[in-house]
Amino acid sequence: MSADGTLFLRIDGVDADPAAAAVAGSDRGLNYGDGVFRTVRVHGGQITAWVRHAQKLASDLARLGLARPDLARIEGDLVQLGAHHPECVARITVTAGASARGYRRADGGVPLTTIVRATALPEWPDHIARRGIELRLCSLRLADQPVLAGVKHLNRLEQVLARAEWDDPRISEGLTLDVAGHAICGTMSNLFIVEGGRLATPDLARCGVEGVQRGRILDWARARAMPATVEPLSLDRVCSADGLVLCNSVIGAWWVNRFEGRRYARPAWHAELAAELDRDG
Repeated sequence: MSADGTLFLRIDGVDADPAAAAVAGSDRGLNYGDGVFRTVRVHGGQITAWVRHAQKLASDLARLGLARPDLARIEGDLVQLGAHHPECVARITVTAGASARGYRRADGGVPLTTIVRATALPEWPDHIARRGIELRLCSLRLADQPVLAGVKHLNRLEQVLARAEWDDPRISEGLTLDVAGHAICGTMSNLFIVEGGRLATPDLARCGVEGVQRGRILDWARARAMPATVEPLSLDRVCSADGLVLCNSVIGAWWVNRFEGRRYARPAWHAELAAELDRDG
């Protein structure tokens, strides 16, 4: 029997070594999705918008009632990562650590588990920036849960199921709605609609993930004196918008050329926005 009480553990048909057994048997992130993560772009060995990501990481953990992470240690890991892999995607996962069997967290402030991992940049088609992307409507509806709304927690089953709805390579992203029919976000992105000279992005008070790029775009727009609001957005309003933009920390900002049979124009300022998001900020 291992220290955490595990009597038997095999992974993919093979007896697990002690280290793997300790993680698989007791880590709350693996067992319950109890934790949060950030996905960040590494460019020139530097983490784009790291200050914002660090703040969001700490904020999301606090929303789950977890301690502040050791940001100095995470930054040290990221420095080493950037030195060896200057152009990549980094994922920072922080779980609630180990506990005995059951949903109750361990008493006494169990240390968080932190994982920093690098992967290669996705190979997006070269024409995306020039020709935009096709967006589809997902049938899955996001459940209301205000306690978790905005948090990038480890349970992403809604997004997994929504993304499983299509395999057409011409479609780059899917839009999800809430149970009331409001547009919320893409399976991996936040949404902005363009209406004349203004921007609007969905209110995420009841569901959805609040990404760092969403906040950067709001700040960028306001710095240019472009009206930018956060408000409930109906599907009809999305469909009748002048333009649609999707964003996350890996793709930057994609503009949508087609959604629900309608064509959209590339916003005149899209290249400027994309360049801004490539800079640290």
